[in-house]
Amino acid sequence: MKFTGKSIKYGDNVDTDVIIPARYLNTSDKKELASHCMEDIDKEFKSKVCDGDIMVAGFNFGCGSSREHAPIAIKESGISLVIAKSFARIFYRNSINIGLAIVECDEAVEGISDGDRVEADLDAGVIYNKTTGKSFQIQPFPEFIQKIIQNGGLVRSIQVGEIK
Repeated sequence: MKFTGKSIKYGDNVDTDVIIPARYLNTSDKKELASHCMEDIDKEFKSKVCDGDIMVAGFNFGCGSSREHAPIAIKESGISLVIAKSFARIFYRNSINIGLAIVECDEAVEGISDGDRVEADLDAGVIYNKTTGKSFQIQPFPEFIQKIIQNGGLVRSIQVGEIK
């Protein structure tokens, strides 16, 4: 799995209430959720995010409630991959379940600035900062998790027979 995009960077402890504010949880419409993604922390997010962009964040990304709305909003906004120093446990699993690629890599977070061009090859276990020329090693996903992400989530993977 390969991803290429512009980085959009945030700090530590970005919680699910900031990713998708609770006032919008009365809908399950993915595009509506995406239209409000990150608006309480970054008013410009909606206008600057492009399909394929890569979100970069510090420690404890996705802390707070266990709602699936947060990774859905991120994925539907156009973000293809989230790189963070660490993820809240439930957010991590919810992201995989809905097919949002996420990886932990302290060095990459430190070595990527907002707006840098980033390329990630999750099969090879490498993140490249195309702006600076630096590369960072990561642990590749196990094959079954790669299939879940490639299929668009756990439910879709079951539907297509990848997981039984």
